[in-house]
Amino acid sequence: MFTTKCLWLALMLLAVAIEQSVAQREVFRLFANCRYGKPNFDPCIKKAFNSLRPWFKTGLPEFNVAPFDPHRAEYVEQRRGDLGGLGGYRLLLTNVSEYGWAQSEVTKYRTEPKHDRIVYSQYFPEKSLDGGYDFTSKILGLPRHTRGIWNLTLYDYSQTTTVTRIGGPGGLLKVRVEIDKIGNMKLHISDLFHGVKIVESIADFFINTMWQPTFPFLKPLINDLVSVAFTDIFNESFRNFPLDQVIRS
Repeated sequence: MFTTKCLWLALMLLAVAIEQSVAQREVFRLFANCRYGKPNFDPCIKKAFNSLRPWFKTGLPEFNVAPFDPHRAEYVEQRRGDLGGLGGYRLLLTNVSEYGWAQSEVTKYRTEPKHDRIVYSQYFPEKSLDGGYDFTSKILGLPRHTRGIWNLTLYDYSQTTTVTRIGGPGGLLKVRVEIDKIGNMKLHISDLFHGVKIVESIADFFINTMWQPTFPFLKPLINDLVSVAFTDIFNESFRNFPLDQVIRS
């Protein structure tokens, strides 16, 4: 029995190793024609990125790249103002999941070698996020604290992402995400008014029907929030990614 179990375990490990090896060869093949310094380098990378979509849900374990669909972040924190003074807030998002990458498309890609930076634009027919929240604020000295769950769905959505490496190979990655366009948005937040259902229903209605006039004011805050989350996610998966093995000179 022990020998049978050991054989079964060995076969499972072999199957996983073969699957990872095949995935690795496929990734190498996708980038085989991309050569640094060549005129078609950026279009080649853009095409390869879009061809990677089948692996967004599984990740690339052999490269230590976590799954991208969904993205997951344990927590994302944003602070503004001074909670110890007259006004400010602290927003903590927890167990955040982001879905939609497998259906996304990279529409533009640009390499900036002098700045150790890449810039790419991406289109999502639909992108959704959910998680928990903890919101502490103070307005004119009056404190307020709410917590609950939230979910957000964006339709006909596009964004531009800038990834900059700080300090050369192995250095930290800094990510900046800028929203380009949102066709429509649905946002639902629980316990926004401590479970007072009528008030929360009214607030939900106004949030989802009046978001466009207020969006120019919210956009910088959303950009900052998403950029913090993506900086952590990209550093976890791509800081030590063996780029020189995948893309040849």
